[in-house]
Amino acid sequence: MKKRIFFYISTIIFFGLLLVLVLKLGEQLEFEKFIPQNHSQHLQTDDHSNFITAVYNFLENFNHPLATLIIQILSIILTARLFGWIMNKIGQPTVVGEIIAGIFLGPSLLGLFFPEFSQFLFPIESLNNLQFLSQIGLILFMFIIGMELDITILRKSAHDAVVVSHASIIFPYFLGVSLAYFLYANFAPSSISFTAFALFIGIAMSITAFPVLARIVQERDLTKNHIGTLAITCAAVDDVTAWSLLAVVIAIVKAGDITGALFTIFFSVLYVLFMLLVVKRFLNKIAQTYFTRETVNKPILALIFAILLISSYLTEVIGIHALFGAFMAGVIIPANPSFRRVLADKIEDFSLVFLLPLFFVYTGLRTQIGLLNTADLWVVCLIIIGVAVTGKFLGSALAAKFVGQNWQDSLVLGALMNTRGLMELVVLNIGYDLGVLSPEIFSMMVLMALVTTFMTGPAIDFINFIFKKKIKHIPGVESGYRILFSFGPPQAGIRLLQLVHQLFVKNNSSITALHLTPSADISFDEAEIFEKEGFEPVLSLAKELGIKVDTKYRASNEVGKEIIKESNQGGYDLLLVGSSKTLFSKDETGGRIKYFFDECDCSVGVVIDRGFQNINNILLPVNNQDDLFLVKYGEKFLNNSSIELTIVDENNLLQKNNLTFEMKNIDSAKKFNVQKDFNYSDSNLEKFNLIVISSPAWNELRDKNFEQIINLPSILILNK
Repeated sequence: MKKRIFFYISTIIFFGLLLVLVLKLGEQLEFEKFIPQNHSQHLQTDDHSNFITAVYNFLENFNHPLATLIIQILSIILTARLFGWIMNKIGQPTVVGEIIAGIFLGPSLLGLFFPEFSQFLFPIESLNNLQFLSQIGLILFMFIIGMELDITILRKSAHDAVVVSHASIIFPYFLGVSLAYFLYANFAPSSISFTAFALFIGIAMSITAFPVLARIVQERDLTKNHIGTLAITCAAVDDVTAWSLLAVVIAIVKAGDITGALFTIFFSVLYVLFMLLVVKRFLNKIAQTYFTRETVNKPILALIFAILLISSYLTEVIGIHALFGAFMAGVIIPANPSFRRVLADKIEDFSLVFLLPLFFVYTGLRTQIGLLNTADLWVVCLIIIGVAVTGKFLGSALAAKFVGQNWQDSLVLGALMNTRGLMELVVLNIGYDLGVLSPEIFSMMVLMALVTTFMTGPAIDFINFIFKKKIKHIPGVESGYRILFSFGPPQAGIRLLQLVHQLFVKNNSSITALHLTPSADISFDEAEIFEKEGFEPVLSLAKELGIKVDTKYRASNEVGKEIIKESNQGGYDLLLVGSSKTLFSKDETGGRIKYFFDECDCSVGVVIDRGFQNINNILLPVNNQDDLFLVKYGEKFLNNSSIELTIVDENNLLQKNNLTFEMKNIDSAKKFNVQKDFNYSDSNLEKFNLIVISSPAWNELRDKNFEQIINLPSILILNK
């Protein structure tokens, strides 16, 4: 070892000195090459001047285009994540926070209160770079949206979905065109015809954000509900119809009139037919062979990107915008779930987290709320929001009622279809780039997109509150126990089910498993895959044990709140959750005990899982009067499984409270014993699989910082 260290140090020093020597000799060559001999006597090193030059060069580096772009991207990503996190805390989709982040970093807020910093962070000359990157992000995003769109849904869609979807387009479209009649004189750019302006206002009023709607449906556990299925189908039909109409409108705007747009529409139809009949068949053959992460390699991925870019290029040249080509390229990706999932895994996270926030901020830099500087302009803005909500909400709700839905489902569907989100911003930016929308109308429309997306969740909650129904217990188990256990990793679900089985399986119990994906920003297809993968091991064990387990799935950014919500709304008697030690917490439970105990209406058990496979020996300490409720749980264990139970009763509480009768049906000699003195040493603890302890006793044990706490077996912490 010493020889290696000596060799390493001596080698570094020797060659380091040689490098210094060569560099010094090189400086002499530089001097002789560039400085005339007869002027050498006038040149002397000015240390002060060199220092100033170095400082100047250092400061200049801050304004280098690459440095500016890097700090812009960093600021955008952090701000978007921050506002997205804040919105999630109040039950809003992440996209609402990202839109607000864009407005925050734009001239409406940051530029208004900190103009010098805003100019430093987003100098005008740097915006072109930001725009190009945001457009790349949008192209990838539209490609993913196209992949998420299940064409088989459109083929199999019931007439109800088509009626509701088209009604939710034509009604707001008509109201938008009618509104344009009153806005045109004062707000339309001078070079834009009324037809172009009106058609674009109409399309902006009739957009539904399919991705945001799908995520709201997931978060609210509506995926297996008929109204959730109808909403997804309507949004899919709506997406295809709206984007087709948008392509026609763009063609008309660029051509100047309908007659001139026929040429563009003709080539657009040829393009669509070519993509569906030729390129899609070619990709189907590719997907039959290459459909796993191992086989979808760089050449295949390069081919997919090439098709995406060529498709975007063709639609841009034809005159219906590159984003339509990206969307179409996603639509024709084969329906093979494995193939689509691998592609999405390789593209989605980077585009959504890194590139797409650039689009939100670029939109925010264009949004100048300060232009709405009079009461009249704010009145116009409110009218635009009112017309947008009336058209989309009422159009969808009335159509749903007409096809046979009840009023609650019709209104919920109307609220969902009123969600505009990112898709609205895409349309508005296209209109702004084409010169159809003035800065004032653009800003008003951005606010409309924000308001209509923000109101979706509260509107659904309000509708459900009006039509609130009392929770009914499952028939046949009213006299039994209703248990909910929530898990993340499937292995944790298996162990919680084992615990539930040994506790309550013989007590006429109803068991429900809740699996949560800790992110609402997943696609509809991903949610189905995660749900299947999460429940497969649990349901397999349930079948092996011969018990029935109901399942519920959620994708949510607020896991704790979602568990509490399901627990309270479901009328359960006991909630079992696993612990999860957080990054900045020393608490073995992640600090979640008090939160669950305070917020849940039922009994709660938090499991610190240290890898138990089967429970055959339990330790149950009873330290004071507040711990006596644990005896009932001990009895349930004994009556339901072949285990040994040791109760630690240092204060003789069982006898004082005459609780020995609780164990009258148990062969105490074989399965049950009470100890007055117990030493929590490693040797005494190693035979136990589980410690059942009350919440106060756990807090006391944790606060004393016993060294033994690290070596304790799995623990079940219960509240009274």
